[in-house]
Amino acid sequence: MRRGLLLSIWLVGLVLYGQATWSINQVVSFVKSSVQLHQPDKQVAGVLRKAKLSQRLEERVIVELEAQGAGPQTVAALRELAAASKDLPAPPLPASKTAAPVGPPPPSTEQQQDLLDRVRQYALNYVRSLPDFICTQVTRRYVDPTGMEFWQSQDVLTAKLTYFEQKEDYKLMLVNGVMTDKPYLDVGGATSTGEFGSMMREIFEKQTEATFRWARWATLRGKLTHVFNYNVDQAHSQWRIEYEKTERVIPAYHGLIYVDASNAQIVRITLTAENIPPTFPVQEASTILDFDYVKIADRVYLLPLKAVVRMRHGKFLVKNEVEFRMYRKYSAEATITFDTPAPLPEDKTTEQPPTPNLK
Repeated sequence: MRRGLLLSIWLVGLVLYGQATWSINQVVSFVKSSVQLHQPDKQVAGVLRKAKLSQRLEERVIVELEAQGAGPQTVAALRELAAASKDLPAPPLPASKTAAPVGPPPPSTEQQQDLLDRVRQYALNYVRSLPDFICTQVTRRYVDPTGMEFWQSQDVLTAKLTYFEQKEDYKLMLVNGVMTDKPYLDVGGATSTGEFGSMMREIFEKQTEATFRWARWATLRGKLTHVFNYNVDQAHSQWRIEYEKTERVIPAYHGLIYVDASNAQIVRITLTAENIPPTFPVQEASTILDFDYVKIADRVYLLPLKAVVRMRHGKFLVKNEVEFRMYRKYSAEATITFDTPAPLPEDKTTEQPPTPNLK
């Protein structure tokens, strides 16, 4: 029965891959999964020969897949793909290579501590600095039953988010563009709240006892940023993961903090859960939250731009891409047109290597 389930999941992957252009990451995930599931070499090669790539397949990738158990027919099909894709752009470098040690020299230990003190004060006072406002929150939800990160769109939720007297209120307006009166938290599936300050504050609260270490320079949305690693142990964690409103867990977690070098304000936070109990239905969970500068009335504020929330249940993957758009000053008479804007361009949330003259 278990074998039949794995086979059916893998076959779903074949159907999905047959419908779109493949990235190199998808090729790697597909071949690795076929090896793990002991799929016939001939069948895997046949699927690959029907694939169309969006990026150049390099020899080093083929060698690595062969070392991990890819069969001879699969390797031959991969080399055919490499020849066919030789004029395509190369895939982006992994984050560890993108963040090469270039740009200004690292700050001294004393400078790092001074910066962290400033960032902590900013994080703890962040919510008090925000105005009352209304914005449109668009949540695009995706699933992948194969575990190979080939995403299928599940639905699009458009909500009115009101921030008044330091409290968030969500009102669901549209589901896939159709008006609804269903409460936001009753829509089912994966949802998230708390992006306006609670995540930031909890990391920097004294009782959390997070540890920080300067990691590198980076460029984000044209700004030079400090990147810090941080860790929070389970005993001091306040991050709660819930499953179907019946089960919850508070995991340890780690992540990165991106700090604008010009003003010590936080422009990105990442969280990745650690050591989730194996009996809990969600085995992996992570969040990336980006902030950007937004003008409301006559002032500029740093406000959430986009959050990406990911979870894994067995092989089943879930991804929510949450965007915050059309900020307006809150008033009793405030009105906002509810439609679903197009997704943000990727370059708004893509980290770039630092350059020495960037400020």
